[in-house]
Parts: sequence; structure tokens; C-alpha cells
Amino acid sequence: MALLNFRRKEAAPAGNKSQVEAFLKGYSIEVMPRTAEKVEDFRALLPQDTRVYIAHIEGTPIEEMVATAKRLNGEGFAVMPHFPARIIKDKATLGDWIARYRGEADVRQALLLAGGVARPHGEFHSSMQLLESGQFDGFERLHVAGHPEGNRDIDADGSDRNVMDALRWKQAFSARTDARMALATQFCFAAGPVIQWADRLAVEGIDLPIHIGVAGPAKLQTLIKFAIACGVGPSLKVLQKRAMDVTKLLLPYEPNDFVSELAAHKAANPKFGIEAVHFFPLGGIKTNATWAIEHGGAFAAPARTS
Repeated sequence: MALLNFRRKEAAPAGNKSQVEAFLKGYSIEVMPRTAEKVEDFRALLPQDTRVYIAHIEGTPIEEMVATAKRLNGEGFAVMPHFPARIIKDKATLGDWIARYRGEADVRQALLLAGGVARPHGEFHSSMQLLESGQFDGFERLHVAGHPEGNRDIDADGSDRNVMDALRWKQAFSARTDARMALATQFCFAAGPVIQWADRLAVEGIDLPIHIGVAGPAKLQTLIKFAIACGVGPSLKVLQKRAMDVTKLLLPYEPNDFVSELAAHKAANPKFGIEAVHFFPLGGIKTNATWAIEHGGAFAAPARTS
């Protein structure tokens, strides 16, 4: 039975520590209202001014979303709530959400995405429609989704034709707006496909900065469950291979190799399109924040007390 309590940590990321530190600089992290409630004070976990995304899961009342945004803003963080097009009923609802975020929580950043809902609740079905609405005029930063391993909901045939067409549209839109734009991606587990995707975007003339999704430390079973539910592509094989290794089966997964490989590539290729890391804390916010600090994520004790 002692084996069940075996919690040996994996080795630190290979390669140059300074490369990893540089790569993690300015990372962001994602929370939900129900997970944020469990954190007494985010200032004890995250560097000041960290961008905190607030995931809007279908069924979450807007009041809870705004309250979470208000709290995080009050603790000194840049707040970026999700706006999933397919759960927004109409333009009036969109306008109401924006007014609440702006008026009650001073939100100036947003992640616009289609949302993982099969059937739209109303007139919106894509982030492009949200952008075209004009209701985000005045926002300082607008992020949209990126799909390094494709998206079967958008390209059912397994190609990336529709995804790439959408990215070209968003690239053109970025030239027409004063807001800073970037691609926030789904989490991945293999660096190779990410590097190939980023390089292809550059060849296609799409230079929106990439904020690469990274799954934080978590139990292997948890990661596999989320990876399948979120449609993670080829890099899911990394987890499947790990699950077959009895020496690693009971160890928590940590993104050491993934992060260090991308950090090394960025150091060798400064123009590489990844600008920042975006963490999905699937094993818990505190666990993820601790990993980031231990592996080079800057941290400063909070100066604010209210």
C-alpha cells in the first residue's frame, strides 16, 4: 500500500534554466468562478499583474463571472473573461455582459471564442461575429482561439482549411483595430506539432502572437479525461505512452519537457511566434502556480493589502 503514497517529483525541465525563465515570463493562467472561490488570496500565488482568464462554462450565471472579475481586478490582476459566442443569446445580452464587466470590474480585455457548445443558443456561432458586432470597441486587448492540432468541430474532414481561413480573417481584423490581439491556444503535450504549426502561420503571413496553452501539473487520469473532452490531437499520444509506463503511471504529470523544448526553440529562434505561456491549471491553481515559481516564473510579494 505504500506505493500508493509515492509522490516523487519528476526531474526539472532539461536544458538552460535561463531559457525556461525567459519563456515563462509574463505567463497567464485560467480560472473558473467555482475554482477561484477556493483561493483565499491570488496575490500569494501569482506574480503581480498576471493576466487571469475567467472561463465561462455554459450555465454559469453572469453575476458569478462579473463578481470573480471584480475580485481579481481588486487584487491587482489583469482580467480577461471568456466570451463564448454560442452561449450568448443575442446582441442585447452581449451588450449587457460587456457593460457589467466594464462598469463593475473595469474589464478591458477579452477572449473571444466559439465555445464548446454544439448548438448555438442564439444568433452567434463564431468569434468573428463577436468581433464584427463592434461592441468590443475600446477594449485594450482581444484574444481569439488558436488550434495547433486542428479542430474537428470546425474542420470535420480533419483538414485545417476552415481554421486557416478564420485565422486569415482575424489577421486582417487585427490590422483594423486598436486593440492588441493574440492567439490563445488549447493545451498541447508535444512541442513538435506546435513548432510546425507556428512556423506555418508565419509562412502564411499570420503574425498574431501565440500564447501557447500548457496543462499544469495534474494526475495522468485527469489530463487524459480533459484532453479527450477538449479534442486534443496528436500530442495526446504523449499521455497514452506515459500511461503504459508503470514507472510513471502513479506520478503526477508535469509539463517539464514540453516547456523546456519550446523555450529552447524560442531562444534559438527569437522571431518564433510564441509570445507567452497560458496555463490551464487542471490539477489545481496552487499546484500550477507553485510549479511555475519553482521553474522560473517570476514572483514578487504583493504590495497591495486591499
